Amino acid sequence: MVETKQNALTEGSGGRQYTPLDRFIAAVDEALRLSTGSAPEPRRANPAGKLPSAELSDDERRNVAGLMRVNHAGEICAQALYAGQAMTARNPEVANKMQGAADEEIDHLAWCEARLTELGDRPSVLNPFWYAGSFAIGALAGLAGDTWSLGFLKETERQVEAHLKDHLGRLPASDARSHAILDQMKIDEARHADMADAAGGAELPEVVRRAMAAASGVMKALAYRL
Repeated sequence: MVETKQNALTEGSGGRQYTPLDRFIAAVDEALRLSTGSAPEPRRANPAGKLPSAELSDDERRNVAGLMRVNHAGEICAQALYAGQAMTARNPEVANKMQGAADEEIDHLAWCEARLTELGDRPSVLNPFWYAGSFAIGALAGLAGDTWSLGFLKETERQVEAHLKDHLGRLPASDARSHAILDQMKIDEARHADMADAAGGAELPEVVRRAMAAASGVMKALAYRL
């Protein structure tokens, strides 16, 4: 896996102590590369592997592409959330947990991008906007304290797991490649939520959970088409 500049600045090298400004600049650089370019190489093999491509009608192909574009945008958001939370985390161990989850989300990003390419479609044109907004939210969650930041991560992953279940039900039964990708993503998201819970993530107030779901709904509606 290609080490990101965010990783390098988190760990440091040669004994240098990096400032919050250094980490912010690294995060901006990472944002531009992730939201406007191609995803880094995944660490794990694509779950779709050598599964056959289904014969899809034009309507089915557009629907699958829309769903995969939503999931790709969601992974852009995940990278931004984790980067923002890692930058403002008080406990280095919590920051490492955030970075570890973000590394796995890179796999998801690459898999969704590959599936979009196979379908002859593209990622959301709003990806830079999704990244910027999610980074700000992640940074604020981190500033609220590690317990709340972990709770935010836990609730985010629970909601993502639920929407992946919904998407799996909306895919054509014959589309084994998309099913395989979303199935593995769902497994990973559940594990990330469990990690955050075990690390002491707080239960968020109902009003916050509802606001998160509403914001996610707007993103999904726009990314499906744009």
